[in-house]
Amino acid sequence: MEFFNREKEIKITLSIIEDEPDDTYFIYGPINSGKTTLINEIINNKLNKDKYVVFYINLRRYFISKYDDFIALLFKEYSEDKKPLELIKGLIKDSPLIFGIPIPKNTLEILLSKNEEVNVFDYITNFLLDIKKEGKQPIIILDELQKIGDLKINGFLIYELFNYFISLTKEMHLSHVFCLSSDSLFIERVYNEAVLNGRAKYLLVDDFDKETAMKFMDFLSERILNKKLSNEEKELIYSYVGGKPKDIIYVIKRLRVENLKEILDYLLNDAKQKLDMLLEVLDYSTPKVVVGDKEVEVKKEDIINALRLFKEKYMINKKEIPTPVYMYLVKKNILFLNPVEGTLRPQSFLIWNGIKRLI
Repeated sequence: MEFFNREKEIKITLSIIEDEPDDTYFIYGPINSGKTTLINEIINNKLNKDKYVVFYINLRRYFISKYDDFIALLFKEYSEDKKPLELIKGLIKDSPLIFGIPIPKNTLEILLSKNEEVNVFDYITNFLLDIKKEGKQPIIILDELQKIGDLKINGFLIYELFNYFISLTKEMHLSHVFCLSSDSLFIERVYNEAVLNGRAKYLLVDDFDKETAMKFMDFLSERILNKKLSNEEKELIYSYVGGKPKDIIYVIKRLRVENLKEILDYLLNDAKQKLDMLLEVLDYSTPKVVVGDKEVEVKKEDIINALRLFKEKYMINKKEIPTPVYMYLVKKNILFLNPVEGTLRPQSFLIWNGIKRLI
């Protein structure tokens, strides 16, 4: 299916790429808002493959428990008797995208055996310098970077990595660095880090607003159903799922075989039951969250009081909810925190509708 919308985000991202690397960029947003889809569209259809080389590292699907796990995911090992730069020239004939940083067989094992992360980062830097000498601009993209947020190696690895990104962007102007995450607590943590002050920027990829969501429904229904939906049907869909692209796609596809109201009621009931189960479990256990260096209990009544604030509002200031409470609800993917704006809202319209009916 052809790509829809996001002209603003594409324009901003391309303007960043066309400038000299100078900041680390965090692309964040609610779950299933289209962050990865946006980046894939830019890489595959908007970049000049003769000018850019993109190294895409997706941490989403992998269990990472130690430093070596993470480092191994940064690289793509090759057994061909070629230097990494020669491999690059063959890999980017049709697309500037490469999954992982090429490294000769057994080289990574040697680097790791020295037990110093600087060796790995030196290898990456020298490799990027070689690419730059060839007249190409390297771009590094890390998807779901929060997965290493609590991993330690001489302190938290995430801070070592950020310092390295700063050297690549702010100091050497060598490579663009984009980090994608739907974990808004991780983004809040990064946003408040003094070491990144003035060295990192943030780009929100949000759910569609109502006008765009309606156009998206037209776009999908004409291609999937070979017809247009009525304004009443579109209004009904929006009232249930809002502008969440994934939810809209699901509804339109199911319309090939099911009744609209049945589809929407199923989605709402599913969201409501999951929320109900979460609250029911709280009758038998008291969750704890770590705030700073302190572990804090979160009581069920405080969670219910927090959710009650969304009965009449879709968005509130984060200061209206105690920090441990909103942290728990964000961790459970009930609420989305925008640390740049200091706001909280449900992760989706479906969850919002579930809150309004259940609380």
